[in-house]
Amino acid sequence: MSLVRFLVSSKIFSIIVGVAYYIMNIQNNQKNQELTLKAQQQQLETRQAQLFMQIYSHWYTTDFWDHWETLMNYDFKDYNQYVEKLTPEISRSNRTLFSFFEGLGVLVKRELIDPYLIDDLLSAIITSYWNKMKPFWIEYRVRHNTPMAGE
Repeated sequence: MSLVRFLVSSKIFSIIVGVAYYIMNIQNNQKNQELTLKAQQQQLETRQAQLFMQIYSHWYTTDFWDHWETLMNYDFKDYNQYVEKLTPEISRSNRTLFSFFEGLGVLVKRELIDPYLIDDLLSAIITSYWNKMKPFWIEYRVRHNTPMAGE
C-alpha cells in the first residue's frame, strides 16, 4: 500500500511541478514579448529620428533658403497674377519647396515620421509657405482638377 501512495504522491508532485513549469514559461514568454515590443518601438523611434534629421539637414542648405527667399519675395495677389508674373526661377523655387513640403506631408500621413517632430521644428516655415501660396494652390486645384495638390 505504501508503494501505491508513493506513486500517487509522485504523480501529483509531477503534475504540480509540470504546471508550475508551464506557468513560469508563459510568464517568461510574456516578458520576452514585452521586451521585444519595447525594442521594436525604440527602433522605430530611432529610425523616425534619423529620417527627420535627414529632412532637417536639407532645410539648412543654401539651396533651400535661396528658393525660400525667391518665393517669399515674389508678390502676387491671386492665381492669374501668379501666372502673369511667373519666371523660370519662381517656378523652380515653388516646385522645389512644394516637393519638400508635400514629401513631409506624405511621411506624416503614412505615419513614417512623428508629426510632433515636424510641428516642433518646421511648422513656422510650413505655415508661412501655405499662407503665401494658398491663393495659388486653391485655384490650381480647381483649374487643373487636382483637388489633392498641395494638401
